Amino acid sequence: MPRRTVIEAADLPHHTNPIPTAVKIGNLVFTSALFGHDPKTQQLPDDPDAQVSNVFRAVRRVMEEAGGSVSDIGKMTVYLRDMQLRDLVNREWLKMFPEEDDRPVRHTMPMATAAGSALIQVELIAVLAS
Repeated sequence: MPRRTVIEAADLPHHTNPIPTAVKIGNLVFTSALFGHDPKTQQLPDDPDAQVSNVFRAVRRVMEEAGGSVSDIGKMTVYLRDMQLRDLVNREWLKMFPEEDDRPVRHTMPMATAAGSALIQVELIAVLAS
């Protein structure tokens, strides 16, 4: 039996490289890069607001597929093509984590390189509750 459980779903972004969207090892969840693809078309919308909303939707879906919730996230790293998108990220962040005393840590930084027209990329580490 493989040590890792691959986490994939039809409405999650799929990589062109041979890597899964996320994996679960024991009670730990790790994602590869999550982008703001439209869940139905798998295309990146031109609208920055849509890309940011889509990537946070993808975070919720990964955690659901892993058997947890966003409450299990310990750290998120957010890469932005334009740091002025931080306001859009903060808006979605506060929707996802409304309780000030119950938020994961987050590191937001400029994207060194971006895949195609991606404006945002997110990676996370989560610990599922036992």
